[in-house]
Amino acid sequence: MTAPQPKPFAFYGRVSTEDNQDPESSRSWQLSRATTLIQPHGGQITAEYFDIGQSRSLPWQRRPHASRLLAALRDPRRGFSAVVVGEPHRAFYGNQFGLTVPLFAHYGVELWVPEVGGPIDPGNEAHELVMSVFGGMTKGERNRIKLRVRTAMAAQTLLEGRYLGGRPPYGYTLQDLGPHPNPAKAADGKHLRGLTPDPRTAPIVRQIFHEFLSGSGPYAIAEALTSNHVPCPSAHDRARNPHRSGIAWSKSAVRVILTNPRYTGRQVWNKQRTDEVLLDVDDVALGHTGVMRWNPRDKWVISKEITHPPIIDEAAFEQAQTLLARHRLGLDIPQRQRRARNPYVFRGLIYCAACNRRMQGQYNHGAAYYRCRFPQEYALANDVDHPRNVYLREETLTDPLDTWLATAFHPDQIENTITAMGDAQLGDHPSPAITAARATITECDAKLQRYRAALDAGADPSIVSNCSRPREHRHRAPRCGPCGQSRGLPSARSAADVPPGSANGAR
Repeated sequence: MTAPQPKPFAFYGRVSTEDNQDPESSRSWQLSRATTLIQPHGGQITAEYFDIGQSRSLPWQRRPHASRLLAALRDPRRGFSAVVVGEPHRAFYGNQFGLTVPLFAHYGVELWVPEVGGPIDPGNEAHELVMSVFGGMTKGERNRIKLRVRTAMAAQTLLEGRYLGGRPPYGYTLQDLGPHPNPAKAADGKHLRGLTPDPRTAPIVRQIFHEFLSGSGPYAIAEALTSNHVPCPSAHDRARNPHRSGIAWSKSAVRVILTNPRYTGRQVWNKQRTDEVLLDVDDVALGHTGVMRWNPRDKWVISKEITHPPIIDEAAFEQAQTLLARHRLGLDIPQRQRRARNPYVFRGLIYCAACNRRMQGQYNHGAAYYRCRFPQEYALANDVDHPRNVYLREETLTDPLDTWLATAFHPDQIENTITAMGDAQLGDHPSPAITAARATITECDAKLQRYRAALDAGADPSIVSNCSRPREHRHRAPRCGPCGQSRGLPSARSAADVPPGSANGAR
């Protein structure tokens, strides 16, 4: 009698190295657990899919080996008829089981897990409930780990002032502070590290604070540092900043230094956070992705005590924060109406072709110019071929423009010009200004018709002329001597009903 053929299985597992897990050991015990489940049923693992370093929060479609497994389900020649998972806590997170198991059922592939003791029945409510509980448990476990780690880091920063890793701020370097306080980590030879002033960059930080408190702004400080060939933070540490050019200082880099409390000797943590946002709002099954965002200042955790040598004293730092706050609120800018001393015909309309910035008006020797000043350091940093100053005299624009206007509005061409202007403004949805202008024109046409009717009825032409003028240019209407009434246009009666020769009444 022929022995039954073993049932081919594909094995899936996952391990995250975030907690210093050994991928090989984790794979071994998950594979052993899966083999123990399927061997009594004549199962044999013929294919392996094992993700290393992938978070459990990632859906299967975004895990490299899990996505390969899902793709293999569609292949009739895949070489296996069932999939076994050694540890469902590591395979499924949240609602991932409910989004994945329909694919197995659709392609007729069984899914085995040790907690069920065999294959999962998609129509069994108990199986679905058990797997949903496992998904909720692993999500809750991840959230508890995050909360525990963040709480511990906040306490270590606030109470101990411990350096928790990351890039040292510009002006500091790292020094060895001795064995790690955790015995297990100390046994592995790990040491604590702390911040100490960098002899090359700490004086630059003091210079930035001194110049800012002396009245210089971040832009002027950045330009002066670049002109003096002082390496900017990204140029000073190229290994950590390969994505930046490192050519010139920027005002944002100066502002970051001016607002960093670490220069006062206190440790700071939680300046940034990682938010999980949907990768695709139209496909929630793709899961979330991490986005780094800045926390507001009141969310920062600052140590109570001074933990490393300060570069700036606290009084100077607080004075700098006060100045920055006043600049943001505009308290140092006098609130007055600004009026240009010299008129500019093309004010706000001229742009530089090299950098696409709006050019500024400037008078030189009594003539109007438009200027674009671009510091050479920033031209190099932004790879822009830009002269230090670009000048354009206003007369070079006004003379040809006046010539064109004189031609366009010549009596022989004015009708065509007005028609072209009207055609350019017409549309299905005219602007509010055009609508208001059309309403004004309609009202004026109605008034002219009334004035013409009054003249035809015998009204005094001088009175009609006075009424047609703007209000500020009108003369006082003549009045009738005997009765004192204005000899104006008929009001109560229609002009068409006034007999000729008696429109103003008899004297």
